[in-house]
Amino acid sequence: RGFQNLIMPSLTMDKINHDIIKTSYQVRGAVYLAAQERLRNGGEVIFTSVGNPQGLGQVPLTFLRQVIALVAAPYLMDDPKFAGMFPNDAIVRAREFLSETKSLGAYTDSRGSLQVRNKVAAFLERRDGLPSDPERIFLTDGASAAVRIGLQFLIRGHGFKDGILVPIPQYPLYSASIALYGGILIPYELEEDDDWGLNMNSITRAIASARKFNICPRGLVFINPGNPTGQQLTEDQLASLLTVCHQEELCLLADEVYQDNVYGDARPFISARQVLKKIGGDVLAETEVMTFHTTSKGALGECGLRGGMVELLNINEDVRAQMYKLASINLSPNVPGQVAMSVLVQPPVPGDESYELWESERTAVLASLERRANAITAALNELEGVSCVAAGSLYAFPKITLPPAAICKAKRDGVSPDVLYCLELLGHAGIATTPGSGFGQKDGTYHFRTTILVSEDKLDAFVERIKAFHEHFMAKYKAMSVDEERDLGDTGMCRL
Repeated sequence: RGFQNLIMPSLTMDKINHDIIKTSYQVRGAVYLAAQERLRNGGEVIFTSVGNPQGLGQVPLTFLRQVIALVAAPYLMDDPKFAGMFPNDAIVRAREFLSETKSLGAYTDSRGSLQVRNKVAAFLERRDGLPSDPERIFLTDGASAAVRIGLQFLIRGHGFKDGILVPIPQYPLYSASIALYGGILIPYELEEDDDWGLNMNSITRAIASARKFNICPRGLVFINPGNPTGQQLTEDQLASLLTVCHQEELCLLADEVYQDNVYGDARPFISARQVLKKIGGDVLAETEVMTFHTTSKGALGECGLRGGMVELLNINEDVRAQMYKLASINLSPNVPGQVAMSVLVQPPVPGDESYELWESERTAVLASLERRANAITAALNELEGVSCVAAGSLYAFPKITLPPAAICKAKRDGVSPDVLYCLELLGHAGIATTPGSGFGQKDGTYHFRTTILVSEDKLDAFVERIKAFHEHFMAKYKAMSVDEERDLGDTGMCRL
């Protein structure tokens, strides 16, 4: 009878999946949670911690929203009260979409609409000169969902010690997902002093080191343009990556979601597929490549619509069937995201009624992003102890040299020094950024990531807030009386 009254809940910390507990995602970590608390208490927060363009005021492109509106409310196309409100090409596009997917509220195939997958395949062939098969394309709820599918198939579980090579710094989607699926992250470091350049020796050393510890490298991730670093890979670097993947039998995960976010004199974006075609031969025929794209970045900035895609090149047909099965568990990717993807890969062209407006809005967004990238980079490089490689993608990732007292304070508080910096930036200036430790960084260096998305009319004030905080922070900790020697006794703390 006593056992009948004993409450034994299933969901306690010692009973849930321990891989969940090991998973860390600092983009929504301590600083983000502190920012939410600040909002609840009535404070102001400028969220530059996440690449969320429309959350910081970017205006949606008109043509895309017109097509979505018509797909959502098709009666508008036939109601004379709304005649002339929508351009003819938007009406044609909406009718075309609805000819296959009968409603915005209907399921599609679990891989996504065939019509949209055909458009994605045509886009990839135009861009790269390499044919694409819509049967090898999956539409997903954002590119993150596509990445997770790829990692799920590459990581077989704890008994196998499967590893994924990931650039450091990296987007924490990779470290979090690898941990969640029971894999091992194999880091290869980018060279900050070489504009976050790729060093192939770092990759070959990482592979050799992993195998020395009986870790089985299964895939290699690159992010091009980089997140958080913003760099573009060269054609030679991409060719080397593809060759290594072919030689080492690794699947290449080509994260190319920022391909439209290249500014000014930066080297142009080149896709892995384009380089693969140039290499040809066995490398083209045999290297397994997953290519990712999204509607969340570029000029669209449609993060909330969750439109993503992955193309599976040289992936075994039986494995693709298993991916189809996995996708089927979720029934269908969201339909508004598929509409957005169809517009991303097949925008208005010269001669279309909406072309001039589309092109003027698109180029205006990208030109504004370039100006903001340049302004934020310049402002950060003027600060004491701060150096910042030219901002790219949607981010700046400055390195900060912190006073010893600040480092000691962080260690006493049990946080990374860059977390301390970002928390105090939030408290002093109301700006939420992401600490560099969440992306990975060389030992003894500290960074933070901020987006370049603050609107131009607020940019000067934003920069002044950072400047005022940084001057306050540096003066505060430099003025402290600090024993800069670490206490190497039992506490391992600095003595303040």
